[in-house]
Amino acid sequence: MNKKKGGKRVTKKQLVERLQTFFQENPNETFSFKQIFRALRLVTHPAKMLAIDTMEEMAWDDYLSKVSENSYRLNLKTQVQEGTFVRKANGKNSFLPDDGGTPVFVSERNSMYALNGDRVKVAYMARREKHIKEAMVVEILSHKRDQAVGRLRVEKDYAFLVTEGNIFVHDIFVPKKKLKGGKDGDKAVVKITQWPSKESKNMVGEVIDVLGKEGDNNVEMHAILAQYGLPYKYPKAVEDAAEKIDPTITPDEIKRREDFRDVFTCTIDPKDAKDFDDALSIRKTKNGLWEVGVHIADVSHYVTEGSIIDKEAMKRATSIYLVDRTIPMLPERLCNFICSLRPDEEKLAYSAIFEMDDNANIKKFHIAHTVIKSNRRYAYEEVLDILQQCEAKPSLRKTIENAEMLCTLARLSQILRERRFKGGAVRFDREELHFDIDEKGKPIRAYFKKSNQATQLIEEFMLIANKWVAESVGKVKKGVKAKTLPYRIHDQPDPTKLEALREFVVKFGYKMKTAGTKGAISRSLNTLMDECQGKREQNLIEIVALRSMMKAKYSTHNIGHYGLAFEYYTHFTSPIRRYPDTMVHRLLTRYQDGGRSASQDKYEELCEHCSDMEQVAQQAERDSIKYKMVEFMADKLGQCFDAHISGIQSYGIYCEIDENHCEGMVPMRDLDDDYYDFDEKNYCLVGRRHHHKYQLGDAVRIKVARANIEKRQLDFTLADNDE
Repeated sequence: MNKKKGGKRVTKKQLVERLQTFFQENPNETFSFKQIFRALRLVTHPAKMLAIDTMEEMAWDDYLSKVSENSYRLNLKTQVQEGTFVRKANGKNSFLPDDGGTPVFVSERNSMYALNGDRVKVAYMARREKHIKEAMVVEILSHKRDQAVGRLRVEKDYAFLVTEGNIFVHDIFVPKKKLKGGKDGDKAVVKITQWPSKESKNMVGEVIDVLGKEGDNNVEMHAILAQYGLPYKYPKAVEDAAEKIDPTITPDEIKRREDFRDVFTCTIDPKDAKDFDDALSIRKTKNGLWEVGVHIADVSHYVTEGSIIDKEAMKRATSIYLVDRTIPMLPERLCNFICSLRPDEEKLAYSAIFEMDDNANIKKFHIAHTVIKSNRRYAYEEVLDILQQCEAKPSLRKTIENAEMLCTLARLSQILRERRFKGGAVRFDREELHFDIDEKGKPIRAYFKKSNQATQLIEEFMLIANKWVAESVGKVKKGVKAKTLPYRIHDQPDPTKLEALREFVVKFGYKMKTAGTKGAISRSLNTLMDECQGKREQNLIEIVALRSMMKAKYSTHNIGHYGLAFEYYTHFTSPIRRYPDTMVHRLLTRYQDGGRSASQDKYEELCEHCSDMEQVAQQAERDSIKYKMVEFMADKLGQCFDAHISGIQSYGIYCEIDENHCEGMVPMRDLDDDYYDFDEKNYCLVGRRHHHKYQLGDAVRIKVARANIEKRQLDFTLADNDE
């Protein structure tokens, strides 16, 4: 279409017409710049540049949709769309379309008082020149939640519930007769009975549960759970059903199973664990191989599909681990007693059994229902101590009880681990913050847990069991359709975030691949992690690299697990605390009995629910850590600590204290020595006058200024370096 150089130049009007024709003839396809230039025969640089500018304008006018930085498709969306409303305390609300398109700004006056997470219908507004795209809520299809948690403000004639985090535009009005005994200052859960409308902007509600006085540990933990719509009580009917379960293992049941009761078996868990859902056994076979059994509590034997216990477990989908308590997925009688693989008790298990040589090469594998009897319950610390003693003095392997078996398991696990990283698994060893709590729930010590030989021993055998179980169903001959199974999937990093990471680390003198095979990219990431170990920028690079990663989730559509570099991966090893594992156990049993493939649609829906509940549980867990952090630092006001910058926003600097990992914020108003600009791309604030720079990862000295337990906020100020 564009003649040779020196020929007649294409005009913008002609280009618009040709682009319109081209995209209308291919309405469902996405095209890259290269494909568009080829199709329209644009060969000169000016013509290509004109086409890029024209497509940018056509996307601005909503004629085209920008799919990536260098690709477009015809915009087939109507002016009216459905999706999710996201409310922000700063008024920058947005609408997330169902098709996963880019978020669109919704001003407060156009929000119809929709709440965070509500399903809404919006109309796109006519685009004003040089203004961002805006949407207007035209209908609220459904409210995400009809309950709120907060503090009661009770006056003489009226009462309100004041919620945290400004999730509502206005406080919730509570008629005095609907207070259910709640008093001023109490934390309470309120059910909303009347939503905002044109006539009245206020919401009206009634108290359904008074949690108690603000600041009480139990009250605050329950409030965190209630805030996310998570249960903080176990329904009595479900507990009663669990009480009726007969834990007896009959001789007939034992006959149906592989018997491992005489094989050395142990559990290795955190010292405060009560639910032991996995055990390891090891013995030498006649042909000189190591038989390692990964034995998992056989929850599906006791919890039948569709039962009252099953329905409650499905709804919860996961156990929740707050700082000072566990909110279990299953009733306590099941998770801590009947199913728990406690020492010296015969237990039913579902097992992944491997035969491997001295180099951890797997020669045989099968899955079986088993009966086991754990010889010993170990805490991680005990196993680590035994491994370290035997490493220092090998002769102790003969004298310390079970040391030979534990050392063999540890050696095999380290070979598996090394092989996994060589195969392209991503190496991220981030530390986890933990608290020691006194009997009143008050944190008395903050510390962080790091991966070690003992935790890796368990981790590697659980990973290999999950991998081989997934392969046993998913890996089929060409042309054969695999049966339905919930997989644990993890997508490749976002290419634009990966490229941003590459551009960022170049400034520190590091190289990184962003193109090539999955394995090549992840090995390049691991090299980067190794090279920055112990350097000033280590923390900074680790944070930025983590942000480029996708979140793992559950799905029946397998795309593999990028982070672990496994083509097939599932969750089989924790059915006491995760519902997907119970689903996997049931399907494996069904397929072993010759059953047909289960409904993919049904299991995909369950996978989505479990992924959603996992996210909500993690948010609640993080909130409980934040609360304990503030509580732990509350008596340290005015004290100074060494810290590093762990996050940078336009409104302030997040700093993490080095010795205890507690995080707080230095608000922008306290950086009063200059006017600072936020450089989002380089994760830093730069002063206009003095050019002083605060960058992610920088070492700083902070003073604890405020500890607001109600808002779960720690405020720091920067201490003078010579203080």
